[in-house]
Amino acid sequence: MSTLSRRALLAALAASPLVVSACSREEEYVPDPEALQIYSSQHEGVTQAWADAFTEATGIPTQIRRGTDSSMGHQIVAEGEASPADVFLTENSPAMTVVERAGLLAPVADETLAQVPEDRAPSSGDWTAIAARSTVLCWNPEQISEEELPASMMDLADPAWAGRWGCAPGGADFQAIVAGMLADRGEEETRAWLEALESGAEIYQNNIATMQAVNAGEVPVGVMYHYYWYRDQAGTQEQSGSTRLHYFGNQDPGAFVSLSAGGVLANAAKPDAAQQFLAWITSPEGQQVLVDSGSMEYAVAEGVDSDPALPPLADLDAPPVDPFTLDSDEVTDLMTDVGLL
Repeated sequence: MSTLSRRALLAALAASPLVVSACSREEEYVPDPEALQIYSSQHEGVTQAWADAFTEATGIPTQIRRGTDSSMGHQIVAEGEASPADVFLTENSPAMTVVERAGLLAPVADETLAQVPEDRAPSSGDWTAIAARSTVLCWNPEQISEEELPASMMDLADPAWAGRWGCAPGGADFQAIVAGMLADRGEEETRAWLEALESGAEIYQNNIATMQAVNAGEVPVGVMYHYYWYRDQAGTQEQSGSTRLHYFGNQDPGAFVSLSAGGVLANAAKPDAAQQFLAWITSPEGQQVLVDSGSMEYAVAEGVDSDPALPPLADLDAPPVDPFTLDSDEVTDLMTDVGLL
């Protein structure tokens, strides 16, 4: 891909959250004063399943405002104390830390925090994990042998990998992976890796496009999250049938586990209902709704098993990164400086 076309694609990807926030879905949003207001950048199907089951269990009506991680987190900050949001749900935790650092979150109830193991939650206690997803390397055995796979995700910075791997740096998913790398390895090593990506990786629109490219043999390997592969494997396998997944383990940055986050706004109009909702979705009942939704994300609550097709979350040997330390603004600044955004 030429430098010009790469930059055009990255510019389009960087601008896409702004387009979403300006679309008709946003224009149609009028808060219902009787309903619990849920701002969500989590998957639409999962959020709706949670909201419907919560209302059925409690009788509390809900209303969902949807957006992307980066745009919604910054939107709440822009709205400040006047935000209609009672609850914020994210796909990746860096969007939640944007709101947390603005001082806009209320502490999560201790009973709710107790439902999620300490290694799956931030040290601050101002929000909690509600789901998890693992970084993986998708690979095509017709293009590369298992013995040739990189020992570490950091190895992809080697010039020998130039043009032989793909990813989607314009998306919040990949930026969360970079946030984990930054927290684990520091700015110097992360910058060098991103510079190698900018000059040597094939750029795709999202995780699905990355997986499709590996499946088609455009590149031998691609960095993505696990659940896209497992969803397709459970269905037609049209996008993943020629691929396999490699888990780096060994606390490698390529084994980073991203937490989806849930928090209660400090100025929520319905604080009790908001805390009740967060307690419910992290309860065994709420986490089972996640598992049954077919999202193929990991359940994070104590005593709830994820889909049996997934390798156990406890066995992934992820790097010991406190999600409270992940900074999306620092990541986007760094990626912009490198020329990726």
